[in-house]
Amino acid sequence: MVKSVYIHIPFCKSKCHYCSFVSYNKLNLLDDYLSALEKEIKQYYKGEVLNTLYFGGGTPSILSADDFEKIIKLFNISNETEITSELNPETLGYDYLKALYDTGINRISIGCQSFNDDILKQINRRHDSFDVVNAVENAQKAGFNNISLDFIYGLPNQTISMFLDDLNKGVNLGVEHISLYGLSIEEGCYFSKLPPKNLPNDDMQADMYIEAVKFLTSCRFEHYEISNFSKPNYNSKHNMNYWNNQEYYGFGTAAHGYIDGIRYGNVNSIEDYIFDPYKFNIERKESKKDKLEEEIFLGLRKIKGIDVKFINNKFGVDFENMYSKVLQKYMDLKLIQKTSKGYSLTLEGILVSNVILADFIL
Repeated sequence: MVKSVYIHIPFCKSKCHYCSFVSYNKLNLLDDYLSALEKEIKQYYKGEVLNTLYFGGGTPSILSADDFEKIIKLFNISNETEITSELNPETLGYDYLKALYDTGINRISIGCQSFNDDILKQINRRHDSFDVVNAVENAQKAGFNNISLDFIYGLPNQTISMFLDDLNKGVNLGVEHISLYGLSIEEGCYFSKLPPKNLPNDDMQADMYIEAVKFLTSCRFEHYEISNFSKPNYNSKHNMNYWNNQEYYGFGTAAHGYIDGIRYGNVNSIEDYIFDPYKFNIERKESKKDKLEEEIFLGLRKIKGIDVKFINNKFGVDFENMYSKVLQKYMDLKLIQKTSKGYSLTLEGILVSNVILADFIL
């Protein structure tokens, strides 16, 4: 039974220079988009009581509190449901945040990226460092006690000490969760056409990550997934649903979902979605081999790693026999380690995780 929902809000007032996500400055289409979204939800959602509901973007904070409330009311929500929205800090006044809290949203993820105003300008963010501080303080006053900050490392002209200073400021704001993402310049973003100067190299990015792990864990944040850290009991339930390889609905332009062993994706065009919100752009039925490999890929993103007994029972395999050569290879290199229940990546293994995970494709 599907217990999680992702909703994509594909609108942004401007595009960040590193961003290759599906988002558009077409705010005139917002009302029509929300109408199409409601149609899609009513068509496919089967009324399950949700564990998690997540609004991502784009910029979900383009929506009014009334917009959020109308969408949330389409779902079967309990007092235990984690309802998260990504938000941009420049729009987060107290009144707006209090209205969001009153709709039932109980977790917010704020796109900070950095507290360095020069870097924020360089990457074309619409906010400054004061906006982030103000947003967190307003959210806390409004009642939110599950606040996440996103940071990017490897930004132009960024040093290790600058990045650690960003994290220190975030920790001192009293947030419950922090996510870290290494800058990756993908095709289609502004930086892919006009690469910035003074980008930290791969070795410096790796050092930034290692130092961040040391710093955040010293501040009693649990490192529970490659990119994610939280205070005790504040792991993102929604993202854990992904990493546990469980099914979820995806609603909206460019949203992806996973239901009944089928992974699907919606069309990327807002206009096409509004015209026909019921049509999938991608639909792939997963084989047993696909499911096993994804269980491994996603499981190894978790710091606790994979549970061999669980995998063997779920897929009817002998994991250690199937992957004995791969496991031994990376254990010898100290990139994979044995745990009480299975295997996990070491900190050094995390830095080359893409290479390691590719070896698990038989």
